[in-house]
Amino acid sequence: MKHMKKMLCLALGLTMSLTLLSACSGGGTASPSPSASAPSPSASAPAPTGAVLPTIEAGKLIMSTNAAFPPYEMVTDAGGFEGIDVEIATKIAEKLGLELEILDIDFTPAVNAPAEGKSDMCMAGLTVNDERKVNLDFSTTYATGIQVVIVPEGSEITTIEDLDGKLIGTQAGTTGYNYCSASPEDGGYGEDAVIAYDNGAIAVQALLAGKVDCVVIDNMPAQEYVKANTGLKILDTEFAVEDYAIAVKKGNTELLTAIDGALDELIADGIVQSVVDKYITAD
Repeated sequence: MKHMKKMLCLALGLTMSLTLLSACSGGGTASPSPSASAPSPSASAPAPTGAVLPTIEAGKLIMSTNAAFPPYEMVTDAGGFEGIDVEIATKIAEKLGLELEILDIDFTPAVNAPAEGKSDMCMAGLTVNDERKVNLDFSTTYATGIQVVIVPEGSEITTIEDLDGKLIGTQAGTTGYNYCSASPEDGGYGEDAVIAYDNGAIAVQALLAGKVDCVVIDNMPAQEYVKANTGLKILDTEFAVEDYAIAVKKGNTELLTAIDGALDELIADGIVQSVVDKYITAD
């Protein structure tokens, strides 16, 4: 019951927020992503500032992410990057007169990278919470994410209430892990009930191998994983609802203001929604 109360509070709190469809994981070293030349500034657009902004490397906007989180960030067959976050970040960089560069690493290091001076921002289906606010500042919300539960077809788990006493797989460092590993008094199931994996794909493989009873992860990658692996399904009941935003190092107000200005224009112009629609089609 405590868990259901938490879900209702989250859903009510987000009723008036941006309702874009949602989504985190991946690789290794920094790799440049293709970027177009910056467009000519309009009267309403933030003027390109390039190296004037307090970025790690002059003229570049380095984005840390975990590119195993379809459809938000993925590695292409050619070794580049694509996805909702990648395209939105590219458009933000263009508005600011900067070249986007992708740092593809595991999720937890990606989240910590701005605070550690390894990236200018993190964009990885990232949820705003109090723990992350200690070292990070967050942009305007650009998407709403839904946490769901993946189970094998025929599983005795049919609702959220059935998770009690089950072994749950999650991605390390995510809010899904935080929710599930919290104490029962706080609405979770306890650390012993949860196994954290480096990324969602590994968690799903563990589910297929019978090492966990279910996987809690964001809805959009969950749909991709279920499509790619027969014998799995997503429960009808949502586990949690949450906001996604871009993170920068705490106190980097100038950069955050510039990112927010560009992002707000992309939202107002319908460009963010068009990017989402490109990757997420209505059923």
